[in-house]
Amino acid sequence: MGWEGEKEMAAVDQEFFRRVSRIPHHGLGLSVDVYTPDLFELLDGLATGGAGGRGLACDYLEIFKAAQPALAAVRRRLPNMMLEYHAEGLWVTQPDLTTGYPFEAELAATSAQLQTLGSSWMNHECAAKQMAGYSFGTYLPPLFTPASAEVTARHIGLVQDRLDRQGQDSGWRSPLFLLELPPLTYFGFGDLSVAEFFRLVTERTPCGLVLDLGHLWTIHRYSNAWRDRGLREFCADFLEVFPLERVVQIHVAGLDEHESGAQATEGRGPLWIDAHGAPIPDVLFEMLAQVLAHPRLQHVKGIALEVDNKSVPVIVQEFCRFRGQFSRWKGADRQGQEPGRQNEAPSRAQAVARESVAGTGRGPGDESRALLGQYDRYARLVTGEAGDAGPTLGMEPEALEFYRRTYFPHEILHWGGELREMFPETCRQLDRAGLALETFVRYWVREPRPALAPYDFFLLKVERFVEFVREVLPAAAQGAEREAAELRGAYQTACEPVTHGADACRG
Repeated sequence: MGWEGEKEMAAVDQEFFRRVSRIPHHGLGLSVDVYTPDLFELLDGLATGGAGGRGLACDYLEIFKAAQPALAAVRRRLPNMMLEYHAEGLWVTQPDLTTGYPFEAELAATSAQLQTLGSSWMNHECAAKQMAGYSFGTYLPPLFTPASAEVTARHIGLVQDRLDRQGQDSGWRSPLFLLELPPLTYFGFGDLSVAEFFRLVTERTPCGLVLDLGHLWTIHRYSNAWRDRGLREFCADFLEVFPLERVVQIHVAGLDEHESGAQATEGRGPLWIDAHGAPIPDVLFEMLAQVLAHPRLQHVKGIALEVDNKSVPVIVQEFCRFRGQFSRWKGADRQGQEPGRQNEAPSRAQAVARESVAGTGRGPGDESRALLGQYDRYARLVTGEAGDAGPTLGMEPEALEFYRRTYFPHEILHWGGELREMFPETCRQLDRAGLALETFVRYWVREPRPALAPYDFFLLKVERFVEFVREVLPAAAQGAEREAAELRGAYQTACEPVTHGADACRG
């Protein structure tokens, strides 16, 4: 790296330090969904769930994207609590972010929800549920390549810049963009290690990071590092390369085998994947202690258990253990805190980001077009529409095949809503006509489709299934449309109030 590059990187680091110094210490909290479990039932459970019924203090909440009225109700009922925001739908890893998705609508909704909660940060997975015209129910990690890191950094700069401008216009302090370490669900593609990928991203943009320890466990397991290194040694090696100085929040969540019944071959360890509804294994608390002892962990503001889709008694039990084991942690912010001003002049790092963003208006360059083609191949690989996987992170040969044959079909047919429960009469008509429901999976990935509306997997599933029925059994189309209308109405009702949850709202 030349002198100019070193100067730019130093400016990026200083911009991060300036932003993170304004964020107060958050302590020990929970990353939650408004609906499942019901957030206020959970808080009631914590209030009486400590030893001797004394209650458990939750220092802050990080709340997943939800209906705007629901988030407004949370803020009204918790006026003095620090509330952070876990966004979705801003697919910053995708080269066609601004042209292939309803970017402006997603950004407007994100901005409104951030202002409603009064958040200091906006967390987004370094992953996507849509790519190259294909949609998925759960996250797929990025391509771990230098070109992909460059695009990801540029798009983070774009989002941060837009939030900053909106903050200047409306008088609110824009939150810091946090990029979360993604999980590997059996596989990953690329020629960089995951830690190297994040190092490249943070050299190019002043974002913060979320280090998810369950996700880190999956990287150890599915990059096949487990073959030659134990978990503790792997973590030590990973943390030496990963930009720990950018970590603002740490997540700890459950791990479990997939409900379809994946079984590891003898001697290869469990086939655990990220599963927020599952118990947190002891190994993740051991990893947390290891990470917190690292000298380069300088700016952590909060540690949260991710507990959406988990029962309240289990959450209370785990949070009680969490507080008991880590209550002495006081944070590791070595920059101090300063109040800052509501509207501040752009720094050199912001100017660099804006210059980079300005270039996106001219359309994708050759590198971005090539990356878009690679993501198209990626999507077709994981859905079984293409064959050779190309460079991988050393995954086991059967890992991708398991995803194709088991995980992905289960996602389309069962995850986020059982099709037979959603469309009971239509499915009976398909059965009578001898049309297997599994053919809907192939219909789903038959061709790429433009993403015209903000991402919502449940509504997307309803829409696609009606289209499928119209094509394969026109006589059942009217009934399918009637069932779809009922589903949309019930979904809207379930997503608005805070006190009535719905699994599908988590999308």
